[in-house]
This record gives sequence, C-alpha cells and structure tokens, in this order.
Amino acid sequence: MSEFKVRDNWMAFCLPDISEAEVQAVSDTIRSGWWAKGPRTIEFEKQFAEYVGAKYCVGLNSCTAALHLSLVAQGIGPGDEVITTPLTFAASANTILHVGATPVFADIDPDTGLIDPVEIEKKITNKTRAIVPVHYSGLAADLDAIGALCDQHNLFLSEDAAHAVETRYKGELVGHHPRGAVSYSFYATKNLACGEGGALVTDDPELAAKARVLSTHGMSAGSWNRYGKGGSWRYDIEEPGYKYNMFDIQASLAGVQLSRMSDMQRRRFQVVEVYEEAFKDVPQLRLQKTPEYCHHSRHLYILRIVAERLTISRDQFIEELKARNVGVSVHFIALHTMSAYTKRFGYTPEDFPKAYDFSESEISLPLYSSLSVEDAKYVAEAVLDICKKFGK
Repeated sequence: MSEFKVRDNWMAFCLPDISEAEVQAVSDTIRSGWWAKGPRTIEFEKQFAEYVGAKYCVGLNSCTAALHLSLVAQGIGPGDEVITTPLTFAASANTILHVGATPVFADIDPDTGLIDPVEIEKKITNKTRAIVPVHYSGLAADLDAIGALCDQHNLFLSEDAAHAVETRYKGELVGHHPRGAVSYSFYATKNLACGEGGALVTDDPELAAKARVLSTHGMSAGSWNRYGKGGSWRYDIEEPGYKYNMFDIQASLAGVQLSRMSDMQRRRFQVVEVYEEAFKDVPQLRLQKTPEYCHHSRHLYILRIVAERLTISRDQFIEELKARNVGVSVHFIALHTMSAYTKRFGYTPEDFPKAYDFSESEISLPLYSSLSVEDAKYVAEAVLDICKKFGK
C-alpha cells in the first residue's frame, strides 16, 4: 500500500509571480492618466533591447503579433514556404498562413524537442523564404547550424522565443545581436509575465521601423507622438497595418518583472533541482536533455513517460496526477495532428514521427517562481508514487 498522502488543495500548473512592486507600478500608471501606448512602453522597449543585447525592440500585444510582423516586414506571402516545427503552439505556424505562405514542418531531435537542422535542410526548396525555429521550453535551437542554412540559401531567420526569456546560446542571451528577428511572449505563464504582451527585437533598423508602423494600423505617428506635449495631430497611413502595440499598463508590469528576473529565475532553478534529483534514475521516466551550447531558461519542466515501463498510458498518468491534486499540461499536441492542418495538408501522425512520439509521451510539471520547494517535493513524490504503483 502506498504511503503517499494526497494534499487537500489543488496545485495550479502555473501562477504568475506578482509582488507589491507590480501592483504599485500598475496603480501609478492608472493614476497617471496615460493607459495606452506612451512613455512606459517606450521605456520598456529600451530596457528590453538593452537586456537582450539587441539594437531595437518593438513592444507588442503578443508573441503572435511579433511573429506575424516579422514575416510581413519581409514581404513573405502567397507562393512562399516557411519552415518551422510541428512541436509548437499554433501561433508559430498560424502566422505563416496569415501572410498567405505555406508552413512546412521539419521534425525534431527527440532528446530535446528542438527542431532538427538536418530535417530543416531536407525541406528547403526554391520556394523557401524563411525559417522559424522555436526555442522550445527554454532550450535554444541550434542557431549556428540554422543560421548557416539561412546564409547558404538566402533565407530570413525569425526566431520564436516565446519560451526563451533568459535562454542563452553559447553564453549570450537569445536575442543578442540577432541576424533576423526574435519574437518574445510575456503571457501570464511566462518567465516574464504581464498578462498578455510580447516584443520583437532586431538589429535591422528597417525591419524595426516597419514593424513599429505596422503595429499601429500603419500610422506614421503613434498616440504618444500625437497626444504628447509638442505632438502633432497630423498623421499618414503608410500602409494598412494592425492593432498590435503594447500599452503602458502592460509595460509597467513587464518593466518590474524584468527588474526581478534574477530572483525569479533563481527560484525556478530550485524547483528544477528537486525534480532532477527525484527523477534521474527512474526507469519509467525520460528527462529532457540540454545541449552543451545552451543554458536552459527553465520555462517548462518537460517529463516524458516511458510507455513500455508502465501499465498505464500518458493520458492516464495525467489523470493520476490530477487525482493527487497536481495540475499539469502537455507541450504540445503536435501541430500536424490538428484538424486545421490535417484538413488543409492531409498530414498523418506518421509524417513527423519524432514530434508525434514526443507529443504523445510528454507531461509538463508545475514550474514557476512562486512555487515553493515544498510544493515541488510534493509534485515529485506524486510522480514517483504513480511510477511505483503502475510501473513494470
């Protein structure tokens, strides 16, 4: 009989880490009377560009907006192909469809979940215009190998860094002097969170300028330029754009989160240490590997179930965790199995077998900076209890 004792209260999969400083910053912004895009957004853009080591940052309302604008700014559209991974959230590929191009999937490295450069090269044709690698879970894709392919075939590199605030590639933060564009998410579950929000960073002044204009309906002047002291009410619509800009309430949250990053990351790593120690020698579990070139930001804690060593499925494993009051998730249901893509392109699960196998065996455990070490130990004990009960 198991000695594991189920806790009384539910443990959320993820919660934001909000201090009094964030509350005060939002309150100050609201009381300032300037809620839309204004001085706080502009200041955060400067801070974030400096933080990652890029020349320009455009604050946006989501990573999706950044991914979309990066393609629009390059003139990518109908007849073009863009390569990305099937092990990702829908935005990585949806935005390729939004510009009228065709998403082309390349399979993954099963040890990491990252897009495999060898598989990318197989997919390059004379229609390929760009590559969108995803820095999955907080690991960096192999940017040297992918960059070499971009150079060889004259392709645009648009990095999906939704998981990659604090991810480092060969010692430098992802986004440090990017060769193309890097798109970030500040969604509520991210390492840096402001509810909804995102950013595009680049070293290309033309790309930054175009993204900035397109993010506000294609207007030649934003609200701060028009309504601030000395501003002018005159503006031009340079081309039909979008409503994608970040605004000051978001930016006030994001700025405080950025200032707290070091401490929040330290506490994430404390949780990971508990998990890694607990799971390292468990035959029913497979841990994600970190490439030598990469410093993991620990956005997600990826755990894979070894089906042949268990009498229950991955889905049943999740239900057992939920019965023990542990919230979990899956990152991700492989995109090529979604009906929007199977109907349009006729994909089957076997078309990208490594991504499909990864997707069908993966569980994401709670990992956030407000999670206590004691709670992490409970999660680990719950996982081990299920492995003991259903292992073979």
